Amino acid sequence: MAEVGRIVETHGLTKVYGDGAAVRALDGVDLALDGGEMVAVMGPSGSGKSTLLHLLGGLDEPTSGRVIVAGQDLATVHSLDLFRARMVGFVFQLHNLLPTLTALENVEVPMRGQPLGRGARHKRAAELLEMVGLADRRDHLPSQLSGGQRQRVAIARALANRPRLILADEPTGNLDTAAGEEIMRLLNELNQSTGATVVVVTHDRRVARATRRIITMRDGRITDDHGVADPLTEDLRELSRSRLGRHLLEGGADARARASYLSPEAVRRVQGLRDLVRAGSRS
Repeated sequence: MAEVGRIVETHGLTKVYGDGAAVRALDGVDLALDGGEMVAVMGPSGSGKSTLLHLLGGLDEPTSGRVIVAGQDLATVHSLDLFRARMVGFVFQLHNLLPTLTALENVEVPMRGQPLGRGARHKRAAELLEMVGLADRRDHLPSQLSGGQRQRVAIARALANRPRLILADEPTGNLDTAAGEEIMRLLNELNQSTGATVVVVTHDRRVARATRRIITMRDGRITDDHGVADPLTEDLRELSRSRLGRHLLEGGADARARASYLSPEAVRRVQGLRDLVRAGSRS
């Protein structure tokens, strides 16, 4: 059941690294996420997407601006460690499982220090491993699991304390296509069943399309924010931003088609493609 209400807000969020040749990783980002959303953050390397994720999770502090999670300004939270443990679940590209602990013990780690007895932790971890399809791997060490299985253990661990916000940084980056699709299917199912808001940072458009909203960043700013449409519309939207798409939108296709001695039917097809690209650019 999707949670109702605002879960994340940022206002004028800026992050600058370095003193001399300073790098502005984020530049005045305003963002709002509602409870229960499934969102992808895309952009080239250096666009600020991972920096944004770290600030949302309280892993780093902004140079200026505000981050509000579940109504709490992170700048005023007394213990960020305790806040993160209770409110946020993290999934990283390198799953960061402890190599000497079993899958079950790894899932239990975030619950240590919480008001739960050993038996309750054990039961919760076992339930989560069953939820992610690894009940029969609970006693295996990370080295005995495949990459996709290790990532599923990491997802189970992220859910241990029933977070309202799950932040996944390139969760499919080290996986093959099939395993990556399985991880995204699992994140979607958990988003639907738990109501947690899921934010996935990715450079892979196929991964982004598995969410329901895509935020695109460049040079520390949000350049696009749209709901995921049907595959054709998404293809046209991507084409409209390419060099070919810009050429079509500018009308150069007609002249090029005639200069190339294309048949009237071929020219009509090019013109039809231009109309489709225009439609995609307006979506």
